[in-house]
Amino acid sequence: MDKYTEMLVFSKAADMGSFSAAARELDLTPSAVSKLITRLEDRLGARLFQRTTRKLSMTAEGHAFNDRCGAILDEIKQAEDAVMALHDKVTGTLRVTTVSAFARLQMIKLMPEFMAMYPELRVELELSEREVDLVGESVDVALVLSDGLTDESLVARRLAVNKRVICAAPGYLAKHGTPTTPEELLSHNCLTHSAIQHFNDWEFAAESGIRVQRVKGNFHTNSASALHEAVKAGIGIARLATYVVQPSIEAGIIVPLLQEHAVDSSTIQLVYPHRRHLSNKVRVFTDFMVGKFTPHPPWEQTP
Repeated sequence: MDKYTEMLVFSKAADMGSFSAAARELDLTPSAVSKLITRLEDRLGARLFQRTTRKLSMTAEGHAFNDRCGAILDEIKQAEDAVMALHDKVTGTLRVTTVSAFARLQMIKLMPEFMAMYPELRVELELSEREVDLVGESVDVALVLSDGLTDESLVARRLAVNKRVICAAPGYLAKHGTPTTPEELLSHNCLTHSAIQHFNDWEFAAESGIRVQRVKGNFHTNSASALHEAVKAGIGIARLATYVVQPSIEAGIIVPLLQEHAVDSSTIQLVYPHRRHLSNKVRVFTDFMVGKFTPHPPWEQTP
C-alpha cells in the first residue's frame, strides 16, 4: 500500500469513527483496514487510535496526523479536479459579489472572455458595498478589497495590491493651492465616503511610523466612482484606488498628490467557502481571475 492509500483509509476511519464503516465506504474488508492502520502506526512509531471493543477514538497524535492528511488529500483532489475540469462541462449558476467600482471598471470587461470559455455557465453578479455572508447568502465567490481573513470557513486568493492615491484636478489646485504636507489637507475640501468611515482616515508615512489624518469636506457619497467624478469636476481632493483613477492620471485629468508621504494600500482578494467542497465553476472562475490579475493587474500593465 502507498502513502496516499494509507492516508485515505486513515482519514476515512477517523471521519467515520469506525474501521467497519470505513471498510464499507472504501469497499475493503474490516481486517484490511485494521491491518493497514496498524502498519501505518508501526511506520510512524505512534499510536493513532485507541481501540476498545465498543469504541474507536483518536489519540493526540492521531488528531495531528488527521489535520495534515485532510489538507494533503484536499490538494490531491483539487489537482485531479483541475484536470477533469478541462474536459467536463462547467454548468450551473455562479454567484459573484464585489463592490460596484471594481465591477464596473475592472471585472465586467473581462467577463465576455470568461463566459465565451464556459457558455453553459450562468453568472449572477451582485454589487454591494457591505460585507456579504457568503455561506448564509449562497454566494460562490466574492472579490473584496481588504486585508486579513478572520473567517476560517473561507479561503482567500490574492489578486493584486490595491494602491490608493490622493489626487485632485489641476483646476482645483490652481484655485486653492497644492498641499505639500498631510497637515495642509486640513485647509482643503477633502471628499469623503459615507458608507465606509475608515476610508476617511488617510494614512501617511511619518518619522514615528504611520500617521492617520481624519479628513472632511462638503461632498459625501457612498460611491468610489462618484468620488472620482467629483475630483475630475474640481470639487475637491480625494483618496482613491489606482484601479479607479489610473486612466485619469495618465490623461492628466487629475494629479497625484503627496506621493512621498504615501503608504496606503490594501489587498484585492478573491474569497470563497472552504475548498474542500470547491466546485468546478468556482475553480475555473478563480483560475481565470488569478491569471488576469497576476503578477501585475490590468491597470498597471503597459498597453
